[in-house]
Amino acid sequence: MALVIVLGPILEADLPDEQYAYREQRSAHDAIRAVHGLVNRGHRQVVDADLSGYFDTIPHHELMKSVARRVSDGAVLRLIQQWLEMPVEETDGRGRRRRTTVNKDSGRGTPQGAPISPLLANLYMRRFILGWKQQGWEKRLGAHIVNYADDFVILCRGSAQEAQERMQKIMKVLKLTVNEKKTKTCQLPEESFDFLGYTIGRCYSTRTGRAYLGTRPAKKRIQRICADVSEQTQRSRQGKQAVDLVAGLNRKLRGWANYFCLGPVSKAYRAVGSHTRQRLRHWLCRKHKKAGTGMRAYPDEYLYETLGLFRLETQTANLPWAKT
Repeated sequence: MALVIVLGPILEADLPDEQYAYREQRSAHDAIRAVHGLVNRGHRQVVDADLSGYFDTIPHHELMKSVARRVSDGAVLRLIQQWLEMPVEETDGRGRRRRTTVNKDSGRGTPQGAPISPLLANLYMRRFILGWKQQGWEKRLGAHIVNYADDFVILCRGSAQEAQERMQKIMKVLKLTVNEKKTKTCQLPEESFDFLGYTIGRCYSTRTGRAYLGTRPAKKRIQRICADVSEQTQRSRQGKQAVDLVAGLNRKLRGWANYFCLGPVSKAYRAVGSHTRQRLRHWLCRKHKKAGTGMRAYPDEYLYETLGLFRLETQTANLPWAKT
């Protein structure tokens, strides 16, 4: 972490505007807004790209060349090289230790969970973005990259198919693997794509019915939070006190709502809120051995006012995009 504090500002100066992850004053929301802005400025041919195990496949030699362009201290370079090659020790269920040296043997990958890994990952992804610009594809295809960690999209005025082919050639030179099954092209507004948990595509105004290009929480992310709520309210959790269970649900719901606050979120909030109430009533009925759905025994007022359940649906009043 000490080295990250020193190297961060040095390497940050070289990172292009297209990169949003692990940087001060930048966030996933900023990346989504950038995508939304490009789409509404006419960049509607999209390459939705996916790399296979980006963090695990970054080649050490090429990465160290990128670091050495800014860092001349041999001791620091040797230390970073040692971190890249350090073994991983794991303990199995029987207490037996197992040490692996996959990164050193393959000459690839950054150490999982290390404070310096995000910085190194950004630095290597920079090579792709610079290569894209230097080869002229940004201007020829009107194709702009938005990158967050190992996730990126290319938004084009020209052919998305050609952009995908050019991207794959650059990635091959960088010794990175494009996931052919998950990488796709799409054309807005006829199609949509997911990026950082949001679906970008055609939306409809709840007031006028007017169609427009916008962002909304992706269906998979709604299903995931509902699955998390179901897991927290399963039969095995009946030993808990109701207020403790609700406190855990509230932390999860607040965190989810804090991230999914862009675009028309009301429909998603209603779905998650309805599922949460249903699961909580079911849990209360089992705990207190009551028959039925629990609607009469545990009305909304009891869940929200007595137990203090986070009222997800009311949060949209504070979101400027949610009124669209």
